[in-house]
Amino acid sequence: MKTSNPVLSRLGQAAERERAAGYAPVGYGQPGYGTPYPTTDYPAAPPTVRPMTVDDVVVKTVALLGILGVSATAAWVLIPDSLAGAAWIGGAMIGLVLGLIISFSRMAHPALVVAYAVFEGVFVGMVSKAYESFYDGIVLQAVTATFGVFFLMAILYKIRAIRATPRFVRGVIAAMVGLFAVMMINLVLSLFDINTGLRDGSPLAIGFSLVCIVVASLSFILSFHEVEEGVRMGLPQRYSWVASFGILVSLVWLYLEILRLISYFQGDD
Repeated sequence: MKTSNPVLSRLGQAAERERAAGYAPVGYGQPGYGTPYPTTDYPAAPPTVRPMTVDDVVVKTVALLGILGVSATAAWVLIPDSLAGAAWIGGAMIGLVLGLIISFSRMAHPALVVAYAVFEGVFVGMVSKAYESFYDGIVLQAVTATFGVFFLMAILYKIRAIRATPRFVRGVIAAMVGLFAVMMINLVLSLFDINTGLRDGSPLAIGFSLVCIVVASLSFILSFHEVEEGVRMGLPQRYSWVASFGILVSLVWLYLEILRLISYFQGDD
């Protein structure tokens, strides 16, 4: 059970521990699941854990998007302008903490993933409301572009136009970590009124947003690969929450970057 993805490696180890404890997923070790004949390496007790499927990930991703959408809409409508800043910062900080916990955890926590969708929805809702107040129709444009990019990347992955090779995975992960570090440094500097030019609508800012959009788009390839590998490795069904979480994070990041980029071009209207 080898994979170049460190998250999948941890999940695979967790699945191995469950099987060793006697909780082999349905069909594991059966013909068609990577072995030519039934194995007897694990207890013969009735299976209690079903392996994840692509459908599991799709259903949970749609559910998380629905939760995020409802949360964003509720925040947009119910939170008064006087509390917008607090809601914006609170949603962003809580979402970041939950996201880090989920990312570095060795187990799948559905409750944490759902909580992340709720708080991230508050953040996205308040950000969207702020942009919409300055640029009419920008939210619909950003949402349409985001899902357009998502489906395009799904097609490219499906036809193997883009492959998640070990080098590709390492490169995208390195780019994501680098961009996150740059954005955090830029945020800290902005608190001291230091303008780096990365978020002010300048040509440098446009270029930076384009780089972020490209990397966010490529991160979907990692997510699709994780789903494919997770199914192949026979991970338990609940780990589909982890895969869905990865897709949700990429969608939110891509949406926010597209929203910002569109605003740059509408700034003079």
